[in-house]
Amino acid sequence: MHFVSRDLPEPTNMGSLLDIQPGDLVSWLHETGLPDGLPFLLSPRFEYDVALNSYFFQANLTAPWNSNANRARALARFFTFLHVSRGGKSWRAASEADHLAFHQWRRRDEAGPHVKGGTWSHEVSLVNRFYEWAVRQGHVAVVPIPHRARRPAPMGTVVRAFDSSTVPATYAYDENGQHIEWMPPATYRLWRDVGIRGYGPDGLPSDRFRGRWAARNATFSDLMVRTGLRLAEQASITIPEIPTSIALGGYQRFWLPGATAKNFSARWVYVPHSTVQEVIAYIEWDRAEAVEQARAAGRYQRIRRPLVIADPSRPDVVHQLTAGGAHRRRLQDLLPVERRRLLRETDDGLEPAMLWLNENGLPMSLSGWQSVLTEANDRCHKAGVLVAAHAHLLRHTFAVVTLEQLQRAHIAQLGELNPEQRGHYTRIFGDPLDWVRRRLGHQSILTTLTYLHALQELEMETRMALVPDTWEDPRDTPLVQLGDDAAPTGAEQEAAR
Repeated sequence: MHFVSRDLPEPTNMGSLLDIQPGDLVSWLHETGLPDGLPFLLSPRFEYDVALNSYFFQANLTAPWNSNANRARALARFFTFLHVSRGGKSWRAASEADHLAFHQWRRRDEAGPHVKGGTWSHEVSLVNRFYEWAVRQGHVAVVPIPHRARRPAPMGTVVRAFDSSTVPATYAYDENGQHIEWMPPATYRLWRDVGIRGYGPDGLPSDRFRGRWAARNATFSDLMVRTGLRLAEQASITIPEIPTSIALGGYQRFWLPGATAKNFSARWVYVPHSTVQEVIAYIEWDRAEAVEQARAAGRYQRIRRPLVIADPSRPDVVHQLTAGGAHRRRLQDLLPVERRRLLRETDDGLEPAMLWLNENGLPMSLSGWQSVLTEANDRCHKAGVLVAAHAHLLRHTFAVVTLEQLQRAHIAQLGELNPEQRGHYTRIFGDPLDWVRRRLGHQSILTTLTYLHALQELEMETRMALVPDTWEDPRDTPLVQLGDDAAPTGAEQEAAR
């Protein structure tokens, strides 16, 4: 699996595969409309299948980068199995027998990876969508996955007109679909302190820990668990977007643009005061040091096709240099892959606009953050702390804890307000579940209901453990400051600066 990139050096000899002159590759990519980050697959003989790879191009019109990458990975696994274990078959010749053999190896074979049911079902769904598209395009005659009739949807479920009446018959049912992994606040802090900060199980710093970026990593995980952002969403935040001013407690908010949000779910994100302070400290110390070293090494001058925020007073205006001259773009319209080459002018010179930087002073990658979480889990395991976390678990934790806070105080809070305040409170917090849905960027409240089911299954003593000792409550923030979910106006953006 590979990705389109205009930042790689162009070959001096293009060969006969493409009718392109040396030095014209980027122009050809522009003319064909192939965006950076678009995945494509090559055969074991390094052949490029035009029909196969056109699927990613049409999917790219509405899908975020990580969704396209997941599609490509799922297809690559199945196609590799066809080549290695099914006599070198191509994807066009796949049959139901091949899919069932793949299922056996992937799930049950002693030598196979033994993937979980949820992982398998997601992969089957992605491969099934590809073959349904291939049938419509006339590339194959039938979908090589056995199907069964779709089960009746639960009461209240919205059935889309384009939903098929059948689903893959090999979907896994060995896991409870309502199961949610999450951590009580105290457990999260134990995981963060031992795994991220390198403390001992006793809560004291360890002399043997040499984690240079512990403060940055702890701030990143704190922001994720306190806002419910997805990994890709949080990794794409820029300094002009994140709150960096000291407030009097409570929450501050910033607008997450649709270009960086899954399913274009633009929304307000609320950041607690304590986490804003951590972000400010990271920017002023660790990040500043990485930028200074990268600037001295000339790394920012070597960034190809840079996008630049030239006027600090107008951070939403981005200048892009092209062969036809310079033109302006809006920061909120930039995709995550474009933000990686976004620079901003400061009094000390150019620096990346992205908030999260690696030790080289360049934007952190998603795989880099995944490695941070994996290493944290390994460190906990070695210390005898039997807790582990992944990015989506931190998001689940935000959802469950926040929903518990709002549900717990909902009725009591209404009783303490006068009629005017009660009306305002009801408009904002009248439906705690819907408020959490909007914070998570869910399109349907049916998705958010999963977290309510998680709360209903808890014993009372466990629910009492969710009362945080150092965990801000959204109700600590004045209602006027919380506002509504409307997109920011020009005046609001100017006031934020």
